[in-house]
Order: sequence, then C-alpha cells, then structure tokens
Amino acid sequence: MSCDLHTHSTCSDGSQTPEEIVAEAIEKNLTAIAIADHDTVQAVMPAIDAARGSGMRVIPAVEISTEFKKTEVHILGYWIELDNAALHEKFVYVREARRLRADEIVSKLRQNGVEITIDDVLAQSDGVSLGRPHVAQALLEKGYVTTMQQAFDRFLGRDRPAFVRRYKLSPYEAVAAIRQARGCPVLAHPGLGVSDWMIDGLIEAGIEGLEAYHTHHTPSNTRRALRIAEEHGLLVTGGTDSHGPKGSHPVEVGELDVPDSCAEGLVAWAMEHGAAMVD
Repeated sequence: MSCDLHTHSTCSDGSQTPEEIVAEAIEKNLTAIAIADHDTVQAVMPAIDAARGSGMRVIPAVEISTEFKKTEVHILGYWIELDNAALHEKFVYVREARRLRADEIVSKLRQNGVEITIDDVLAQSDGVSLGRPHVAQALLEKGYVTTMQQAFDRFLGRDRPAFVRRYKLSPYEAVAAIRQARGCPVLAHPGLGVSDWMIDGLIEAGIEGLEAYHTHHTPSNTRRALRIAEEHGLLVTGGTDSHGPKGSHPVEVGELDVPDSCAEGLVAWAMEHGAAMVD
C-alpha cells in the first residue's frame, strides 16, 4: 500500500489539474494523496470532491518556500484550516512578491535579447501562484529553449542572467503560521541541503515531522531523516514532489514507494489534535 503526500497542481506550478492528479492516483490504487501547492490551498477542495466515493483520502496541504541564511527550506503544512485569514494574508503577500519577481525576470530576459512579455508568462499559469516554471514554459512556447530544464540552465537558474531572488518567509515564520492555522508543519526533503543544526532549530520551533521519502533523496538521505525522526519522536512523511509530466523534473504521481504508514501517521495526528478533516 502506497501514498503520495507531496504533489503540485496547476493551481501553482504543476502541469496537472487537481482532478487529473486524483484520477491518476486512484488508477494507481494509492491510499492517500496531498496536493501541496505553493502558497495556496486552491486545489484542496476540487481534489477532495474528485476523490469522493473512491476510498482514497485527500489530505489538505500547502508548501511554503522559505529561506534562512541563504539556505532554501521548504515547509509543508498538513490539515491547515483552509479559510484561516492570517495564513491567507501571508499567502497573498508571497504571491504578490512572486508577481513582482516575474516582472523583473521578464525585464532581464528582454535585456538579454529574449522577446517575451509578462502576458506570455501569465498565459502559462492557470492558478494563483506564479513561479519560474511558468517563465520556462513561456520560453519553451516561444522557441528560445527546447526543454524546461534548458530554460533553467540557460536563463532562470541561480547565477544565470535572468535569475532574480524573491521574498521568502523564514522557515520559523512558516512553522508558526501553519501551527496558528491548526496545521501540522513538516520539513520537506531535508536531504536537499538542510543541516542537522537547522533541523534542531526547527524542532524547537515546533516542526512535527520530516519528509523522509522524496524523489531526490538518496538512500542515505532517507536513512538520516528516519533516524532523526525516531530520535525526536517526529512524524515521517513522503512524496514524489510531482509537478506533472510537463514539470522541469518530470515524475509521475505515485512513482515513489511511500509507505501507507506515513498517511496513517498524519491521520492519527489530525485526530489527536482535533484538526478539521474534510470528508
């Protein structure tokens, strides 16, 4: 029995709709999924509605991209209150920063001879959270690159000519916001550059779990996360981080073997903490 607790839809920077993700997950007999879009929960209710009667659980989730001392740290929030006003205020602020960043990226691209407009970028986004993958897709559509990855390698990646840093919350702000929204904060893919001392600080701040299983984790990364989780009594989660077949790193929903015990642990947490479990 397997689950996928980290996917992305067209409501942020994924290439599949919530309904398409649910259909694929049901076809693959997954027991549970979570669509953890960036800075928005817009996909949650459509996914829950699409899964009704299937026997597969959809766990409400969000992913917040943060930064601390030049290290990018992603925080997943499960079981958050979908209508929490304070959390939505933070989402709006971050999304506005994403739009300003997209404007600046387009300006840099034009300075480098790339004839592209912000409207070209917006045309690639069906959702509310704008990101570099939308710029990459616009470059692909215009014929400036032949793959999404090439767009990052040539223009959009760190130290590339159109790279622009964007405003991000600190991981501690994200953990506090998720907890304030009665959610369960989990550190995403800790094997991707997150040090032990930073994990210790996040545990002190109230992190509840670690994403041990991830597409880009090595076996060593997974073992480390499992060890830390056991030592500190933390939840263990996992997911593909799928952005769909047109993502910059294509991986299918459910492609990674994530034990169903990860979903069971999140459900047990929700029941213990009185989280809103939407049926």
